Amino acid sequence: MKRFSTATRVLSVAALTIMGAGLAACGGGGGSSSADSATAAKGPIKIWYSNNEFEVKWGKAMVESWNAAHPDQKIDAQEIPAGKSSEEVIGAAITAGNAPCLVFNTAPVAVPQFQKQGGLVALDSFPDGAQYIKDRTGDLADQYKSTDGKMYQLPWKSNPVVLFYNKDIFAKAGLDAENPKLGSHAEFLETARTLVKSGATANAVWPSPASDFFQSWFDFYPFYAANTDGTPLLKDGKATFDSEEGKQVATMFETLYKENLASKEVFQGDAFGEGKSAMSLAGPWAIAAYKDKVNWGAVPVPAAEAKADTSTFSDAKNVAMYSACENQGTAWEVMKFATSQEQDGKLLAGTGQMPMRKDLATAYADYFAKNPLYTQFAEQAGRTVEVPNVPNSVEVWQTFRTAYAKSVIFGNESIDSAFKGAAEKIDQLAAQK
Repeated sequence: MKRFSTATRVLSVAALTIMGAGLAACGGGGGSSSADSATAAKGPIKIWYSNNEFEVKWGKAMVESWNAAHPDQKIDAQEIPAGKSSEEVIGAAITAGNAPCLVFNTAPVAVPQFQKQGGLVALDSFPDGAQYIKDRTGDLADQYKSTDGKMYQLPWKSNPVVLFYNKDIFAKAGLDAENPKLGSHAEFLETARTLVKSGATANAVWPSPASDFFQSWFDFYPFYAANTDGTPLLKDGKATFDSEEGKQVATMFETLYKENLASKEVFQGDAFGEGKSAMSLAGPWAIAAYKDKVNWGAVPVPAAEAKADTSTFSDAKNVAMYSACENQGTAWEVMKFATSQEQDGKLLAGTGQMPMRKDLATAYADYFAKNPLYTQFAEQAGRTVEVPNVPNSVEVWQTFRTAYAKSVIFGNESIDSAFKGAAEKIDQLAAQK
């Protein structure tokens, strides 16, 4: 399963609580004349980007290109400062009033909290803001609107989650490694049983059983997206997972654990990358990570009944503008420059992550022709579902994760009871402001 680096890990509930303690010290975004002048102001700006080595290389080149053409509006760039998580660092900077103008690694799950802190600038406040986002991203952009109808994040890049499998382990188990039977829940379970019973592996799949709220993004949520054609965990302020489709996914995972096809222990590392499991849920970042380590294949995440073109979790990171920024006019122009077709192409080539563009496959047809391993991710990128942009987002996910672990993983409560209780509590959390 994917492990979060310092700059990509997401916030714990405790960290968000600490961040929230500083709300009184923060001003709102507002629609004042000073805010209007800020959106037009030009001059030097500061930005932060991820500490991922490939993104750092892209970021430095992007900044150098901008600065060469705009000597009076230079970018001062750095990696997100070290901390427990990048989101905690950003939240603390908002509270202190010294956040950078732009952060090129804003987790969608943290946006509602940053917005509540008064720390974000609505991108709709720029005359061409809404249109630029719509033109670049298409209908997928709608998932990133906040509950007030505004956009506080620019959809930037995604890592659509698919099902990776180890061809060597599959072959050892006597399975067809080139055309595996993984099209439905029944096929997935039968393949898992064969993998373990053959002795080829002790674990067919090893999603983390840890209680961290984000772990559901790499077990339940991609399968739920596939089984519902892209339904988010919440829709119109109401939980959706306490349904037949949600329980089908939960029951499938419950079977994996009951039959000892998946471990209930936390693996310190990457179980798939180290050959300790035969399958894993991951995005295109895994291609470079598993190169020369795993003889892998990948298929779309299966639904209960086999279907073409299933949806999945996006695992996106976005760009946001922070309200401490004085020269917001420049910041907006930099945001557009950094997400232009040219810069998106360089990001794709340098990192293998999918720019969130509606024309992705056609705009970079030459790249995908030369790098066919990434083609399925480009196709999948248009069928992704995001973390719902709702108040108390982290608490919502923690509530779900606790119920899921208690029922599905450890069998201490029925799925019906756990999901019903979690849905009721989540509806209440989502209704709070």
